[in-house]
Amino acid sequence: MGTMLIDGRKVTFTDEKNILSVIRKAGINIPTLCYHSEVSTFGACRLCTVEDDKGRTFASCSEEPRDGMVIYNNSGKVKKYRKLIVELLLAAHCRDCTTCIKSGECVLQDLAYRFGVENVRFENTREPQELDTSSLSIVRDPNKCILCGDCVRACEEIQGLGVLGFTFRGTDAKVMPAFNKKLSETNCVGCGQCRQYCPTGAISIKTNREEVWDLLADPQVRVIAQVAPAVRVAVGKEFGMENGESVMGRIVNVLHRIGFDEVYDTTFSADLTVMEESKEFLNRVEAGYRLPLMTSCCPAWVKFVCDNYPEFKRNLSTCRSPQGMMSAVTKEWFRDPKNAQGKRTVMVSIMPCTAKKIEIKRPNSFTKGEQDTDYVLTTSELIRMIKTSGIHFPSLEPEACDVPFGFGTGGGVIFGVTGGVTEAVLRRLIPEHDKASLQAIAECGVRGRQGIKEFTVQYEGKDINVCVASGLANAKKVLERVKSGEANYHLIEVMACPDGCVMGGGQPMGTSTAIRKARAEGLYRSDNIAIIKKPDENPMIQSMYSGFLKGKEHELLHNDSY
Repeated sequence: MGTMLIDGRKVTFTDEKNILSVIRKAGINIPTLCYHSEVSTFGACRLCTVEDDKGRTFASCSEEPRDGMVIYNNSGKVKKYRKLIVELLLAAHCRDCTTCIKSGECVLQDLAYRFGVENVRFENTREPQELDTSSLSIVRDPNKCILCGDCVRACEEIQGLGVLGFTFRGTDAKVMPAFNKKLSETNCVGCGQCRQYCPTGAISIKTNREEVWDLLADPQVRVIAQVAPAVRVAVGKEFGMENGESVMGRIVNVLHRIGFDEVYDTTFSADLTVMEESKEFLNRVEAGYRLPLMTSCCPAWVKFVCDNYPEFKRNLSTCRSPQGMMSAVTKEWFRDPKNAQGKRTVMVSIMPCTAKKIEIKRPNSFTKGEQDTDYVLTTSELIRMIKTSGIHFPSLEPEACDVPFGFGTGGGVIFGVTGGVTEAVLRRLIPEHDKASLQAIAECGVRGRQGIKEFTVQYEGKDINVCVASGLANAKKVLERVKSGEANYHLIEVMACPDGCVMGGGQPMGTSTAIRKARAEGLYRSDNIAIIKKPDENPMIQSMYSGFLKGKEHELLHNDSY
C-alpha cells in the first residue's frame, strides 16, 4: 500500500497497475482513447498525460504508482497539451460528425466538447480512403481511424486472429488487414470485438435498419422478431435505466408499437437447442465417437473452427444455433396457409452479435430453399430504431411475447452468458429439478468470468470432463491442448466474445468490468425468477415435440454439414 497526492488530495493505492487506475479510483475521469484494462497498455494517444511536482509530463497509463508521488491532473500545461492532442487528431480525421454512425457516442467527439476544441487550425493532408463494406457484419472506414490501436489489440489479444495491424510509419501510418485486403478476404470471423473497442466510427456495424423499416410499412408482409437473451440486459442503460436490468417486457411492447406483428423469445429455441444437443451429446458419449462435442451456438466460433481447425469440424454439434432453430421452425409454421393468412413472412432476429449477420447467409441456414432468417438487427440497431420512433422507452408497460414461440425457461435465458449453454445441458441431464440440485450445478465450476474453465461432473457413474471458454484466443489454447493430447474433454463450450453474448460485438459500447458483471447478473436474476428452470419441462416444447415438430426434428433443428 502507498499514498499519492493527486491535485492536492491524498489517495491510497494497493495493487493498481498504473497511475491512471489510481486517478480513476480517486473519482477523476481522466481521458483516454487507447487504454482498456482488458488488453495490453499501448500508450499511443497520450491523452492521459499528467504532470508531477518536478514539471515532468508522462502518460499515466504506462507509469507505475510509487509511494509519495505528487501528481497534477488539471494543471494548465496538462490541459493545453490534451486540447492540442485532440485538435491534431481532428485535423487528420473525417469530420462529417452529423452523419456519422457514431454521432452521439463517439469518444473523440466527446473529448472535443470536453476540452473546448471549437476550431481546428491544421489542414487535413490525408488522402480520402475507400470504405471497406465487403463484410456482412461490419464496415471499416479508414478516414475515421485515429491510430489508437484498440482494434488491433482486441483482434490479436482477445481473439487471437490478428486480422488488423499497423502499416507504414509516421504520417503515412495506417491500420488495415495485411496487404490492404478486404475484410471478407481475411480470416475475420465477424465477431465485432474490434468495433466494441474502436472509439470512433472507423469500425461500425453494417446496419439493416432501413430495410426493416420498409418491411414494417408493408401491409402484405408479416414481420416477426425474435429477441436473444443477452439483448434484454443491455438496452435499458441506454435509456437511463439500471445497468443490467432485464427489460424484455418493454422490448416486446416497443417492437409491437414499432410495427412488428409477432415478437418471439429466442429462449424458446434455446430450450430446443438444449433438448437436441443433450441428446446428441449422450449419443456420442455412449458410442464413444466424435468427442469432444463442441457447441455450435456461436457463429464466430463455428467460422473460426472451419477456417483454422477443419480437423475439428466433425466435432461441432449438428444443432443449429437458437437463432437458426427459431427461424426455421417459425417459417415452417407459417407455410401452413391457415397460419399464413395470405401474408409473406419475414423473420428478423434481434441479436447481441454481429456474426449472426454472417450466419444467416450460410448454406445450412436455408430450409427448403428459403433463407430462414431474413435480417439480423443488433442490440445497438434496435436502440437506434427505438430512438427514431420517439417512444419513451422507460415508461412502457411490459408485455408478454406472442405464442406459440414466446415462452422459454431459465435455462434458455442463461445462454447469453459464458457457461450458460453447458449449465442448461447439465440441468437437462439430471432428473431432479429441486433448488439444491440446480444450485449444485451452478457451483460445479460452470459459472465465473475466467476465460477458460475446466471441471468434471458425474453422470450415471461416469466422469464427464467439461471445458468452457470465451474469447477465441482462449479457444485456440483449448484446441491446441486437445490436438496435442494434453487435454481430454467430453464437452467444450465456446463463445467468441469475452463473457459470452452479453459482451457481443453488437451490444452498446462499453467493455468495463462493471458492465460485464451487471449484464451477466441480470441474466442470472431472470433465471432466478423463472418458474421453470429446465428446458425439458417447458410445456410449449413438450407440445411441439408431440405435435408440430414430430418427424421434422432433423430438417428444422440440425445442420447436415458445415
